[in-house]
Amino acid sequence: QVQVVESGGGLVQPGSSLRLSCAASGSIVSLKTMGWYRRAPGKQRELVALITNGRSTNYVDSVKGRFTISTDGAKNTVYLQMNDLKPEDTAVYYCHVTASSYSYGFWGQGTQVTVSS
Repeated sequence: QVQVVESGGGLVQPGSSLRLSCAASGSIVSLKTMGWYRRAPGKQRELVALITNGRSTNYVDSVKGRFTISTDGAKNTVYLQMNDLKPEDTAVYYCHVTASSYSYGFWGQGTQVTVSS
């Protein structure tokens, strides 16, 4: 199995930055995708950013130019650098990974990000 642990959330003011981290561990041969999702109050969970095979990236339109996803392949860790945070970015952020040898993905427990003045 694979364990996924996020960290780095918090309460910040609009315009601030945060960096989320997500470490995957366990029986991992290679990671295929590592992504960040978020669920805001009263809304459905949405994909925020995804990195595939450590290279190609995708972002939801609302965060393009502000958020950057990156990985440290040696550590099976993915980061989400969030700049110019807005109140609408307030949500619980979840990390999700897929790995070879598994037909399903693995979720972290989530980390709260609150953007408020």
